[in-house]
Amino acid sequence: MSELFPNFIHDIIDADLAGGFKREIHTRFPPEPNGYLHIGSAKAIWINYSTAKKYGGRFNLRYDDTNPVNEEEEFVRSIEEDLRWLGAVPDGGIFYGSDYFERCYEFAVKLIKDGKAYVCDLTAEEMRQYRGTLTEPGKESPYRNRTPEENLDLFERMKAGEFEGGARTLRAKIDMASPNMNMRDPAIYRILHVTHHRQGDKWCIYPLYDYAHPIQDALEGITHSLCSLEFENHRPLYDWVVENIGFEHPPHQYEFARLNITYTVMSKRYLRELVETGRVDGWDDPRMPTLCGLRRRGYTPGSIVEFVKRAGVAKTFSVVDIRLLEYCIREELNREAPRRMAISQPIKLTISNYPEDKTETFPIPNNPTDPDAGSREVIFSRTLYIESEDFSLAPPPKYQRLREGGEVRLMGAYIVKCEQVVTDNAGNVTELICTADLETRNNTPADGRKVKGTIHWVSAAHAVEADLMLYEGLFTLENVGDVEEGANYLDYLNQNSLTHLKGCKLEASLAGADAGDRFQFVRSGYFCADSRHPNTFNRIVTLKDSFKL
Repeated sequence: MSELFPNFIHDIIDADLAGGFKREIHTRFPPEPNGYLHIGSAKAIWINYSTAKKYGGRFNLRYDDTNPVNEEEEFVRSIEEDLRWLGAVPDGGIFYGSDYFERCYEFAVKLIKDGKAYVCDLTAEEMRQYRGTLTEPGKESPYRNRTPEENLDLFERMKAGEFEGGARTLRAKIDMASPNMNMRDPAIYRILHVTHHRQGDKWCIYPLYDYAHPIQDALEGITHSLCSLEFENHRPLYDWVVENIGFEHPPHQYEFARLNITYTVMSKRYLRELVETGRVDGWDDPRMPTLCGLRRRGYTPGSIVEFVKRAGVAKTFSVVDIRLLEYCIREELNREAPRRMAISQPIKLTISNYPEDKTETFPIPNNPTDPDAGSREVIFSRTLYIESEDFSLAPPPKYQRLREGGEVRLMGAYIVKCEQVVTDNAGNVTELICTADLETRNNTPADGRKVKGTIHWVSAAHAVEADLMLYEGLFTLENVGDVEEGANYLDYLNQNSLTHLKGCKLEASLAGADAGDRFQFVRSGYFCADSRHPNTFNRIVTLKDSFKL
């Protein structure tokens, strides 16, 4: 995962090193454990990890667990699992923002003593009113000029749990007329009487992200704090915190454009809503852009990293075509996935001139594109299953598959001719009675006739019955971020995002497939054995797409 193409972040680091910067390059990934990581997180992980590796530095995982409302141990465990699955080993250590609560409190006391922070009694709504607008300066809080002694007393009483949640905040004293709204005396501590997943009930005041994050970076020795572009306007506050606390080696923040992908959402709030309202089958639903969902669907770490690399590192907002992600996994699986025969909508085919008690095996290549992949022996018998779409009662022009009176090659086996069609009372085809040219075992017909069509098959007596899950995009709108005013992103949920095919027939070798095993099902697509349900295969991606690099 360490390969990183040159980009503006490297230019910054190269300039730092050329200017005499002597410290070891140290980066971090700081997720909040309030949900599962998504593919946008993979970009941040890759940039931070790969940058550290390129310059021989270290990479930290730090849980930003400063807001206990939605944080859970389940998410803590999943984040590290996803990180390691991607190949980003946190060799600099694993840390928790909550472990720095004592230091954050000490630094807040310092700011109060220095006259740079004050306890404010304004409600959240009043603070918004006092904040002003983009064109009008804010108004100073009536509590802004409390003495350091009064502020220290109130802050200690906040910590002791004397006040109700939301009754008071600690605010940085900066500039209510600043053109940057984030610098208009931002709150840096709030009261929350909520049990913390790690600290329990030790604290009832919690530092806000913009205050805690630069402190955590500084204490861990982070040199380059790399984050997504929505934090660009927060950088002056980041710098204010580290400067006014007085760190000897302050970190510096740099921003890159976040990863946005067509036909999906990246907001954890939206993803949580999809899960909690039952619109998807959990955080690891294969339609979700979460890393666990992509893993369950069958995407590999390599394909995701390759996608992130190709999407690029820049400061300009863009939306990446999801077909690029599909291209990356398709290219990998075309090289590596073994081929197997699977019948998604079976029709029975009986070979009338083949002995009922006979079976034989045919060697069929595991991967025709890889001569070293070898072959497997596939069982052949009198009764087979073929795809319903490989037979037509009224074939269109140039139809090369099976028709009544027509011939096709059974892949790797004999040429067969359809002699009779059996239908039910509704006129549905239930069975095809065929004869086989038993002299054509992987040979051309002796009379030189040409048979153009080749179809796949499985032996009925040896077939594995399975479910196939066919996925499409979760949303119908290309850029879900562009929903019209008054509309809801849920209005664009794709009602056909999942097609569940039951009673499918797979060749016998798939009986031993382990969860996560990937295959190319001939003419159907690339599939992965599901991690939750036995004998269920998720379609990762179709065989072909018009997308071109």
